[in-house]
Formats: sequence, C-alpha cells, structure tokens
Amino acid sequence: MPAPLPPTAHGAQLRPIPGGRYLLGNEDERAREGDWEGPIRELELAPFWMDTHAVSNERFAAFVDDTDWDTVAEQWGWSFVFVNFLPDDFELTQAAAAAPWWRKVEGADWRHPEGPQSNLEGRMDHPVVHVAVLDALAYCTWAGLRLPSEAEWEAAARGGLVQQRYPWGMELTPDGEHRCNIWQGTFPEEDTGEDGYRGTCPVDAFPPNDYGLHNTSGNVWEWTRDRFNPAAGDDVMAIRGGSFLCHRSYCDRYRVSARTGNTAESSTGHQGFRCAWSPDVPAAIPLVAGGEAEAAPGCCAPQRST
Repeated sequence: MPAPLPPTAHGAQLRPIPGGRYLLGNEDERAREGDWEGPIRELELAPFWMDTHAVSNERFAAFVDDTDWDTVAEQWGWSFVFVNFLPDDFELTQAAAAAPWWRKVEGADWRHPEGPQSNLEGRMDHPVVHVAVLDALAYCTWAGLRLPSEAEWEAAARGGLVQQRYPWGMELTPDGEHRCNIWQGTFPEEDTGEDGYRGTCPVDAFPPNDYGLHNTSGNVWEWTRDRFNPAAGDDVMAIRGGSFLCHRSYCDRYRVSARTGNTAESSTGHQGFRCAWSPDVPAAIPLVAGGEAEAAPGCCAPQRST
C-alpha cells in the first residue's frame, strides 16, 4: 500500500524527509555551554514530511481569517520588539533583563511587527512573527499539520549532510556568497545588511538545502514540539535555526546543531515556525503552565513573566 500523502491545503509545500539514522548534535568549540548541544548522538527517525518554508504572513492571515484566532500577543496586548526597529520618538519601555535591546511594546503583534505604527505591507511573503507556541499549535491543528520534533527539525535542516555546520557545508559564506539572513556588522548597534536584508526576509529568499528546505539557518527562530530541558518540568520549548539578529560575536546559534529555548507563551519579532507532518503524530502536545521566567544569560529569546 502506498504511504499516505500529507495535506496540500493552506499553502503548505511539504517535502519528504527520509527515515533512517542521523548524527545529531555537536561537540566542537562552537557548541554553547548550557545549551546541551552535545553530545553527538545517533538517532533513528521514521520518515516524515517538512514544510519547505516557515509559515508566512499570508498563510497565517488565511488561518486567522478562517478561525478568528487571537494570538497570545494580542491577548496580552504587547510583544517584544528589537529596539533598533522602533521610531526615534518611541518612549522606551521595559527591556528584557538579559537582552536590553528587546523592548516590551504595547500593540506589537503579528500584524504590527514593530508596534501599532507598523503593518505587513510588502511583507506578506515574510515569516509570521510574534507567535507563541500556542499560536503555532492552533495553526497546525487548523492545517492538519504539526510542529516537528527537535530531532526531526535538525535532521531536515541538515539536508542530508553529515556533521556539517550549516545546511550547505562548513563555511558561512562560501566564495563570499551569503546563504542566510543573519546580522552583519557590530551587534546590536549596526546591521550592515550585507546579505541583502535588515530584519526578516521572504521565506524563500535563499537557496534551499538538499532536502528542498529554505532558511533553516537564520531569518527567524522556529518552534519545535519538544521541551528545551525535559527534566526541568517547565514549559520552556526548544527553538531552532537562529534569526536575523544572530551574530558570531553574540549568538551564533544559526548553526544547524545549535539550540535555545523560550516559554510557550512568549512572542518576539524574530520568532516563527514551520510545519511537519506524518500520519501517526497529532498536532497537539501537552504543555505545562508557565511560572516566572527570565531569559537565560546570553539568550537571544526574551521570555514573558507570568
């Protein structure tokens, strides 16, 4: 009997990821202490399907139009915005303790990424941001999809390469060519935009990896269905991929093995998601009620406190 095929509605473009044994994790000098990036381990994964792109503003808008979903950021009335994206006359508000370039901005949400004065004009093909994991799960349920596990995410991001640093190999800019949307310049003062972008870029802006997936390094962080530290018993979820704010001097988590976490109710201007699918895994996952949380030292994902 042929294997079941994934849903094709709602703009999803899923690619098959082969099952088998994958070497995941990293133990070299770039592995970040406290992130549990290592040890390198061999895991057996069943075949699954992964979206070629992060979910775009256009796709998320279709979901909201159909369901009247209010995101967590809309319910709370605010989200975290990178300070350099705020107007010069913006009255500075509460900053994230460990990352003062993140500001609590009233009225910031997926429709207004830099606050109420902003909109999505010219960015419908950019990844949706300011979405908590709860919003991603609601989208997945609507679309008949799910979030990938952390192991699935890394296996797919590697594109069939074994223990390479990036989806295309070991060099960040082979032959001087930019392959992802990250920070160039001095963080956090100036992004020179040498890769062509300051802020998010279209979900298909750079060439895909050998599995056909775009932007598994940089652009926006992507939620997974797994907890960052299962032993902690909290709702800090693993996120992958890095973002347009990552820089070697501060947060080089745009490597395919790199990881960090954020609480399920948190949302930021560099946090999105992509979907996966397999016939035997549901969209929903159990979540633990969040307690008070602060961003981990050096963390580039500020967290809400509840």
